[in-house]
Amino acid sequence: MIDTAPLLIELGTDELPVAALPGLARAFLDGVRNALVARGIAFAEGARPLHGPRRLAVLLEDVATVQPDRASEVLGPYVNIALDADGRPTRALQGFAQKAGVEWTALERTSDQKGERFVHRSVTPGAATRELLPAVLEEAIAAIPVPRPMRWGAHAHAFARPVHWLVVLLGDEVVPATAFGIDSDRMSRGHRFMHDKPVWIGTPADYVDALRAAKVLVDPDERREAIVSGVQAAAAAAGGVARIDPANLAEVECLVEWPSAVACSFDAAFLAVPQEALVATMEANQKFFPVLDAEGRLTERFIGVANIASRDPSEVRKGYERVIRPRFSDARFFFVEDMKQGLTAMNEGLASVTYQARLGSVADKAARVAGLAETLAPATGVDAGLARQAALLSKADLQSRMVNEFPELQGVAGRYYAIQDPALAALSHDDREALAWALDEAWRPRGAGDAIAPSPLGRLLAVAERVDTLAGGFAAGRRPTGNKDPFALRRAALGLARTLIEGGLGLDLRAALESAVAALPEGVRPTGDDAGALAGELYDFILDRLRGYYADRGVPAQHFNAVAALRPSSLADFDRRIAAIASFAELPEAEALAAADKRIRNILRKADGTLPGAVDAALFAEPAEAALATAMDSAWAEARPALEGGDYVAALARLARLRPEVDAFFDTVMVNADDRALRDNRLALLQRLSRRLGSVAELGQLST
Repeated sequence: MIDTAPLLIELGTDELPVAALPGLARAFLDGVRNALVARGIAFAEGARPLHGPRRLAVLLEDVATVQPDRASEVLGPYVNIALDADGRPTRALQGFAQKAGVEWTALERTSDQKGERFVHRSVTPGAATRELLPAVLEEAIAAIPVPRPMRWGAHAHAFARPVHWLVVLLGDEVVPATAFGIDSDRMSRGHRFMHDKPVWIGTPADYVDALRAAKVLVDPDERREAIVSGVQAAAAAAGGVARIDPANLAEVECLVEWPSAVACSFDAAFLAVPQEALVATMEANQKFFPVLDAEGRLTERFIGVANIASRDPSEVRKGYERVIRPRFSDARFFFVEDMKQGLTAMNEGLASVTYQARLGSVADKAARVAGLAETLAPATGVDAGLARQAALLSKADLQSRMVNEFPELQGVAGRYYAIQDPALAALSHDDREALAWALDEAWRPRGAGDAIAPSPLGRLLAVAERVDTLAGGFAAGRRPTGNKDPFALRRAALGLARTLIEGGLGLDLRAALESAVAALPEGVRPTGDDAGALAGELYDFILDRLRGYYADRGVPAQHFNAVAALRPSSLADFDRRIAAIASFAELPEAEALAAADKRIRNILRKADGTLPGAVDAALFAEPAEAALATAMDSAWAEARPALEGGDYVAALARLARLRPEVDAFFDTVMVNADDRALRDNRLALLQRLSRRLGSVAELGQLST
């Protein structure tokens, strides 16, 4: 039985970068694990990274205390080369034995297909794990991807932040090791203010509890739960519900060691400012948690999370309320001044703002989007005039003071200003509301977890905006390369695809891309065949983004490839075909028909000459030919209406019933007959079958 012991390694530092902290901790854990695996040292799985603002820690259970013995086998020369006619060792054997460090008589023999040969077998005893841990620590630290390493003191060490202490324990023993000029010990450190003294760690199992007693929650899950429960309780006591944004929570969790929720408030007069601006200030700038009422509206309450359990929480509250007031005052000033100017007036300044050197001004960009929106509107059931007007105003809030201060409010600010703009008074109430909300929704999805625009006009603007962005970016030579994507074209492509698919918009994507390319300014707009080639390249680029989208939804790559092979012009139609393929794959006939389709395509690919366009029943020489032709026509008569109606599941289910006739054809019919007329007729029959089987997707892609 292998002896085991828990292992603890802790690096104590100055406050680590918040954004990088979880990644640093994960990399440290992975580095230690990888280094142990490389040495054959076993340990229990399931460890999670432990970390805090001032520490990275690795805690592994059941680490083998001794490296396993390592057996080695080195093959030497064959006997006919190793021994001369008198059975004495040749130079080849003597050299091999010398290299192995043994007499040649101590070598063993083994046999393979070529004959008998000498072999040196040895067993190297495993080293004690504690002897290997210094090298493990060194490798693990070297593997941590520090974004901006810094140096400190009069030495050459570099890390994310200065390192001040090092704990390395295997069981209850300190393992001698050194990192960044610091010798290992069993003394950790507690909270900087609430327990500013060394913390004795008896064994790794004591680590989490010992630090908790020293006012440090080193387990990030425990720390996060403490933050959430504290914030929720404080918000409830204030009469509301806390808005806990995951990104904000993740940052706060990396800022505090001992979280303490503090209920605060601000002047209710600030609620006249768009709540998104106030929320952005609280979350992005101050890491506070807003408090909402039962209807989801912002209240004048918010929750701050202190890194200390203060004896006088009122002083902490005053500090939080003091720092938020100037930011709110600025937001109110910006909002009031923007309202005086009006959204339509802001739009006039866009002509002097460059969008991209080769693509003109922001006003030019808005005009192109407006043209596309007007063109695409009839297919989406949106009024073309309203679509054009909304698109022309979609960039106006870039000229606002609010967006200049809070860039993340682009679109949101436009919504508020459009509702109040006197220049839009001629619109009906419903049209004005639709236009205002569309200015905000046009930017959705803003991120990976964001929903698409909920309204038809918002979806139309989202599509037109992204189609123009993609066409302009590619035409201007700003295609993404590697990690570089200056126009965020990958994100634009995925947002476009999601809007079309999740919004059920049956737009012709190819036609939309061609329209966008045609609308580009002279000098950057391709012409003739080049224009069509660019539209095709853009279509392929969007499809490539869909690979990851469907993979995240659990769609097998073969299913995606089967539909992508047909390059449907509508992505909403693409999605329906994906769903139909999933249903088809569950049918008992699916595997055989997919294999048959793959076989047919290979046969047709190898066929020489031009195949006849029609199948001549008079040339059928085998009963299976006539049976397949009859069954195929019958199946197609039933499947075609479903196919034309977009019911791909029903169409495939009917075509799947062709399996007996398809199997019988391949069992009894020689396709490549010597008679040219027979061969061509059979190939024409298979070509018709392949086209019909491939009416929803290229089924052969499903065959492995």
